[in-house]
Amino acid sequence: MVAELATRPQNIETLQNAGVMSLLRPLLLDVVPTIQQTAALALGRLANYNGDLAEAVVKGDILPQLVYSLAEQNRFYKKAAAFVLRAVGKHSPQLAQAIVDCGALDTLVICLEDFDPGVKEAAAWALGYIARHNAELSQAVVDAGAVPLLVLCIQEPEIALKRIAASALSDISKHSPELAQTVVDVGAIAHLAQMILNPDSKLKRQVLSALSQIAKHSVDLAEMVVEAEIFPVVLTCLKDKDDYVKKNASTLIREIAKHTPELSQLIVNTGGVAAVTDCIGSCKGNIRLPGIMMLGYVAAHSENLAMAVIVSKAVPQLSVCLSEEPEDHIKAAAAWALGQIGRHTPEHARAVAVTNTLPVLLSLYMSTESSEDLQTKSKKAIKSILQKCTYLPALEPFLYDAPPNILKHVVGQFSKVLPHDSKARRLFVTSGGLKKVQEIKAGPGSLLQEYINSINSCYPEEIVSKFFPGVQVFVSFMTA
Repeated sequence: MVAELATRPQNIETLQNAGVMSLLRPLLLDVVPTIQQTAALALGRLANYNGDLAEAVVKGDILPQLVYSLAEQNRFYKKAAAFVLRAVGKHSPQLAQAIVDCGALDTLVICLEDFDPGVKEAAAWALGYIARHNAELSQAVVDAGAVPLLVLCIQEPEIALKRIAASALSDISKHSPELAQTVVDVGAIAHLAQMILNPDSKLKRQVLSALSQIAKHSVDLAEMVVEAEIFPVVLTCLKDKDDYVKKNASTLIREIAKHTPELSQLIVNTGGVAAVTDCIGSCKGNIRLPGIMMLGYVAAHSENLAMAVIVSKAVPQLSVCLSEEPEDHIKAAAAWALGQIGRHTPEHARAVAVTNTLPVLLSLYMSTESSEDLQTKSKKAIKSILQKCTYLPALEPFLYDAPPNILKHVVGQFSKVLPHDSKARRLFVTSGGLKKVQEIKAGPGSLLQEYINSINSCYPEEIVSKFFPGVQVFVSFMTA
């Protein structure tokens, strides 16, 4: 009855106040196996609910009894006992450490060799929940000999066992290059790579996550993942009906792309940039985030890779994310990626500017509602694009709206382009740009004043003084 009641959250507090923990503990030693199993199940459900109840299990000295029985009892009890250990260990590193301290790891690892797949699954789940907290706990799981057996588990026919074993390998790999190398050394990558096209979406999520956690640490580990021939196979996951498969596939590609230009070029060559761009267009919110970042990483490496991102029509898609996404951290990622694309050459900057992205970046930078991170990334993106941008129609609105720290970069670009472009000089007068420049208040001898003087020197003195009588022209006049 307690086990049944514990399935409903509204009953938990009443059960706790009734002191069921102390009542259940002796039942773990009952002579009737069914009572033992149900008592363990009830404890697991209670501990699963919150950290306080899990701590009560630890303080009630229940763990040593569970660990002892885990080695001795039948498969039903083993599953229930492993469930309790998982339910306790998931809440915090301290509670997971309590499980390690009572000697549970060795027993759980023995359960990975059990004949019953349900017992293996329960043990793998508990080990994964312990390992996920930090590198020390993960190392304890490795030292207990879990990794080779988890790799055997992902080769078993049962889909549920494959999922949990892949998840545990992901949790072990994520903390450090050394832990990831431990997983690689027992041949995990090849077996994980073979499951990328498995029809089960939940398994694909875990497989892609595990490969991402391995690839993220170093160039060598990323290359080992690539050598398992995951391209172009992994690109099919970007079209999966499951959003989290899409997200994890994008994350895997991002973790590979970030390391070197050569790895990014490999992704470009297999059609990865175009596939990620399409994926961003097909989803919303946090599912988009790793794909947005992947495009930024690829573009950051070199001019040619940034141009490959532009050719794949990523800039309009990133501009849509910048305008449409409600979450500031996603907007910030899009702003950063656009900055990485536009910072290389005037051609790159123009590709970003023509999508009308610069005014959006400026409004996000100046908005008091934007997060500090979004403001910072928007400002950096604006500056890096402006410093290369020679497409004057995109720059001119900034003369009217930009704050002084941005304005100097805008005026600087005009001072570079106007001396060499007679058509642009004429348009600058007729559009009112020259008049606006005369209204800018710049400190004597400042860089901004030098830029203004350079612009003024492109026009006859009488034209400049017509807009702003008394303006001093420092550089002799150049014919319009």
